[in-house]
Amino acid sequence: MLVVVRTVTATEASRGFSDLLDAIEAGETIVITRGNRPIAEIGPARRRTGADLRAVLVGTTPPDDAFEADIAQAVGHLAVDEGDPWAAA
Repeated sequence: MLVVVRTVTATEASRGFSDLLDAIEAGETIVITRGNRPIAEIGPARRRTGADLRAVLVGTTPPDDAFEADIAQAVGHLAVDEGDPWAAA
């Protein structure tokens, strides 16, 4: 698979952002520079399948029986949404 990397200035990126997004969607990686220094790299988003999470969890001890109760207790401490605080303003 051929990886296409293009370098553009910050000014060029801001003026042609939609075109850059089209190129990224097509598989290109864009390096944005300012003052001849690379400041950002934008590339296609990776499709997430859960494989990364599975790899991290390999060998991890499953939660104990108290885990569910701990989560329920933590959720109980969350503030209840009381609507728009600015409605009366």
